[in-house]
Amino acid sequence: MNRELALKIVLALVGLLFMALVYPLVLFMRQDPAMSMMFSLYVTLGVFLLLAVRNPSANRSLIAFTAWSSFAHALVMGTQALRDMVARGELIGVAVLVVIGAALIALAPAKQPA
Repeated sequence: MNRELALKIVLALVGLLFMALVYPLVLFMRQDPAMSMMFSLYVTLGVFLLLAVRNPSANRSLIAFTAWSSFAHALVMGTQALRDMVARGELIGVAVLVVIGAALIALAPAKQPA
């Protein structure tokens, strides 16, 4: 499988995963408004990742943002889990976010020469 096809598959899977957060977004709307706000950002990002599948090289900054924001989120969430600020089960989410970030960085399209 070539690199661009692998990237398109990862973009589609991550986009669908992020869009699936619309369900908990609605559930947490009244119970945990901050969680709903965060999910709304991920759902929106999911839509744009699915649009990026058509032409990944034209969406390099979106792919980089997704990767690095996933690392940042994983760092914060991991720190919170290790300090018992959130449940230890959140470390599963940390691992998922690190895998997403690493996959997107590894498969990111090369910069086009000027």
